[in-house]
Amino acid sequence: MSYKIEKTDAEWREQLSPAEYHVLREAGTERPFVGEYTDTKTVGVYGCRACGAELFSSETKFDSHCGWPSYYAPLAEDRVQYIEDTTLGMRRVEVRCAACGGHLGHVFEGEGYGTPTDQRYCINSISLTLKPADS
Repeated sequence: MSYKIEKTDAEWREQLSPAEYHVLREAGTERPFVGEYTDTKTVGVYGCRACGAELFSSETKFDSHCGWPSYYAPLAEDRVQYIEDTTLGMRRVEVRCAACGGHLGHVFEGEGYGTPTDQRYCINSISLTLKPADS
């Protein structure tokens, strides 16, 4: 798959910390309850840490108590890409940045959260940056 923003592995490694590279480029996962945006209530827009593309709004962020920031929808469907993920012996849907292909997390549905979409975008904090509304 080709993306609007493409870099070599060496370029990504130069730009990203080892932990960021592991999650964004190798589809890793940060440990639960350690990410800087897990519990933040700051109003703003969350973008891809690798390329800056705007992905999620604080308006769709909710407390799921799962250990990672959760959103019930992206800013727009064309901002993210969905990939079937059958690792770990289960079917999940991986969420990637549509602009650079960076791994963000997974989306789950039918879990019973009281959200308008009944979806939970479970996103790694390390994959995001937050631009506060007042900046």
